[in-house]
Amino acid sequence: MRIDPLLPAIAAQAARADQTRSISAEVIAAIKASDVMRLSAATEIGGLAGSVVEIGQELEAVAGACASTAWCLWNHLATFHLFCGLLGPSNADLLRSVTETQRWVCFPAGAGTATKGRASGDTTILDGVAAFGTGARYADFIGVSFVPEGERAVRFALVDAHQDGVRIDPDWQAMSLRASATDHVYYEGARTPASQVVPFPPRFRETLRDPGFSVVSGRYREDWVALSDLWLGWITTGVADTALRETCASIQGRRAILGVKMIERPTVHSNLGRAGALIGAARAVVRDACHRTDARIAAGATPTEADYLDQMSAGMTAAQLCDDAMRLILRVLGGAGLREGPAFERRYRDFQAMPLHINAHPDRVTEQLGRHLLGLPTENPF
Repeated sequence: MRIDPLLPAIAAQAARADQTRSISAEVIAAIKASDVMRLSAATEIGGLAGSVVEIGQELEAVAGACASTAWCLWNHLATFHLFCGLLGPSNADLLRSVTETQRWVCFPAGAGTATKGRASGDTTILDGVAAFGTGARYADFIGVSFVPEGERAVRFALVDAHQDGVRIDPDWQAMSLRASATDHVYYEGARTPASQVVPFPPRFRETLRDPGFSVVSGRYREDWVALSDLWLGWITTGVADTALRETCASIQGRRAILGVKMIERPTVHSNLGRAGALIGAARAVVRDACHRTDARIAAGATPTEADYLDQMSAGMTAAQLCDDAMRLILRVLGGAGLREGPAFERRYRDFQAMPLHINAHPDRVTEQLGRHLLGLPTENPF
C-alpha cells in the first residue's frame, strides 16, 4: 500500500502523540508529502481517484499504527470529497491547486458551530466559531458553512487556514483519539473570495444526485457522509485487528492464577476466536459495500437513497462488530493485561469514539434505515 513506508514512523510516535495530544510534526509532514493525500480526489483535478476499497485499506493500516493519525487522515479524505462536490467545475482550478500541492483540509461543523458572513467588495468576511475541527491544527484549508448577513440559506467556502483571521483553539480533551486535534476554530475577520462561495443545500446528497447539477467527476455524486462511514468501518477493523494480534502475542508466556498457562485456557481460545470472527465479519461487511460503491462509480450510475443507507449501515455494523470484539479481547487480558499492556489501553480508549461518531451512530442510522424499509421518507439532513 502507499502508506506502508510511513507506518513504522506513525506507530513509533503513537504513544507520544496520545500523551502530548498532537501527532508528530514529522509524521504530518511525511503524510502531506505522500500520494495518500490525493487518493480521494478525481483525476480531473490532479488526484489519484483511488477506489473506495483502496482508501479504506490504507486507513485500516494507519489505524493499526495510530488511531489518532488515521482519524485525521480519514477526515481529510472524506471532507475533501464533499468540498469537490459542492465547489464543482466552476472552482476546478482551486480544487486542483489544493490537490496538486497536497494541502490538508478539515471541516469543523459540529454541535456549537455558528458562523456568519458579510460581503466586502469581491470578498466574503467570516466571523464566528466552528466546533469539532478534526485535524484543524494540521490543516492548510478549512471548509466553512456559514449564513450570510440578512439571509437564511447556508453557504459554503474554502478558507486558507494560515491567514490572520483564523484561530485554532486546541481544546480537545476527550479520553479518545487525544491527538486527533478535534478542536474549535474561530473566524475573526477571515477572508475568502466571494466568487468561490457556493450554496450548501440542506440535503446536499440529493442535490449531488441530480443529473442537472454539474460535478467535476461522477464519483462526487456519492455522498461523503456515507463514504466516511465505510472508511470509518475500516478504521475500526484496523484498531481491533491490531489489538487482537498484539494480545495473541502477549499472552504466549503469561500465566493466570495458580500458574495455569493462559494459552491453554479454553475460555481464552473461545473469546479470542469469537473476536477474530467478529473482526473478519466487520471487514467483509465494509469491503463488500465498498465494492458495490466502486462498481457504481465505474458504471457512472447515480446512487439512490437505498445505496446511501446501505453504505451507512455497513460502516455502523462494522463498528458494532469490532466493539464487541474489543470487549472480548479486554475480557481475555483482564486486570493484569491492562496493567502490563498500555498499548491496548490506548487502543481501547481510542475505539470508544468510533461507534459514537454522528455519521455512523447506530441510533441515527438504524432509525433512518427502518423508515426506509417501511416506505417512509428518510429525514437525515446529511
